[in-house]
Amino acid sequence: MSFITLTTDFGTKDHFVGAVKGAIYSELKDAKIVDITHEISPFNITETAYILKNSYKSFPDGTIHIVGVDSELSLDNKHIAIELDNHFFVCPDNGLISMIASEINPTRIVEINIHDRIESSFPVLDVFVQVACFIARGGNLTVIGKEVADYKKLIEIQPKVNQKQTQIIGGVIYIDNYGNIITNIKEKMFNEIGKGRKYTIKASRYTFVKIYSKYNEIKGNDSIGRSFDGSRLAIFNSAGYLEIALYRSNLKTVGGASTLLGLEYRDPIIIDFEYEEKPDFINLS
Repeated sequence: MSFITLTTDFGTKDHFVGAVKGAIYSELKDAKIVDITHEISPFNITETAYILKNSYKSFPDGTIHIVGVDSELSLDNKHIAIELDNHFFVCPDNGLISMIASEINPTRIVEINIHDRIESSFPVLDVFVQVACFIARGGNLTVIGKEVADYKKLIEIQPKVNQKQTQIIGGVIYIDNYGNIITNIKEKMFNEIGKGRKYTIKASRYTFVKIYSKYNEIKGNDSIGRSFDGSRLAIFNSAGYLEIALYRSNLKTVGGASTLLGLEYRDPIIIDFEYEEKPDFINLS
């Protein structure tokens, strides 16, 4: 039996998550359900894409991912089921998949058409669950929808490099549970542009001249002291994105990096690399 994951902005206070799980178990009593998260900021497609892109690959091939964010059916927001990278996604066609599949071509995409038999104001429960369970039983995607060639494209803000390749201008794409700031600048880009040069990272009014390899590296050899708690640091996180963080931040007392630095979604993060102007060649012969 395939795993079925749930990613929504439902939260856990209301009945929605429990109802969806109950519906899955009613269809598949031996289902394996995994909650990726239900704490997506309401209707935040970019946040959803970041979390899914960095989590789905940890699941076995054949896993089915139900995505309940901005999922109300409309002419502009159809429902699709898609096979991608040996995984299945049942989700709204709201641009989410274009962010996840930016480097991978889908194997098959269908526009779900079972709505003719189901009237629902809660499509994740009434439609997505049925589709996911059908796939889990080995059903072919073309039975639940007509095959289509494409899906809605939504381009997230991309980091820019100046002409002299001395500066990367990126932006904040996500604030995590610790209040840490995730940027769209990847380690690969940093290395390709930086080429080992000295650099300065500007985040709001703060600057950083070192990127740590792990959070507790900021303590050096101080293995027991807590004097570094709340210290600002830059690091490439486990997904390979530049992150501005506070070491052992406490959101209830001190606040996270986002709060203290005053940075929110789409705010700029700038990296300046050392640059030496090469003198013009003078022929003295």
